[in-house]
Amino acid sequence: MSNALPATGVSPAEIRGVPPVLPSKVINPRFRPDDFFGHQPTSRARLPDPEPLLINLTRCVIEILAGARELEQIARWVDEDVYRNLLKRVVLSSRARQAKGQPAARPSFSIGTPRITEPRDGVVEAVVIVRGRSRVRAVALRLEGLDARWKATAISVL
Repeated sequence: MSNALPATGVSPAEIRGVPPVLPSKVINPRFRPDDFFGHQPTSRARLPDPEPLLINLTRCVIEILAGARELEQIARWVDEDVYRNLLKRVVLSSRARQAKGQPAARPSFSIGTPRITEPRDGVVEAVVIVRGRSRVRAVALRLEGLDARWKATAISVL
């Protein structure tokens, strides 16, 4: 069956104002650099146990927000978006400490066992409970296996 209308010999695409594209005129890129040079997903079987990284990232994030640790120390383990979001929070928390006249101090807290789920292969989502002297916080993390290692693509401190 032809795509052309019987009376006019015009295809339905031409009626809608879209000129037909001949297969010989379609140019497919031969080389897509992201396929070779971008981040390569890694399956869960080729990745280490995520629990130590989840605990250490949680500890580092809490200390970074308290001003006791530099954000650059975890730059290798977090995504660009996570880094930018944490940088905003660091600036806000340092301004709040300055307004109150409080110096940056190492917080004392205990970290609970991470609750880990795996929504798909190579992705881990976890919640870690952090108990401090005055309050309890939850840190939600998402790790993705990229380039044969874990990388945090989302961190939220609640």
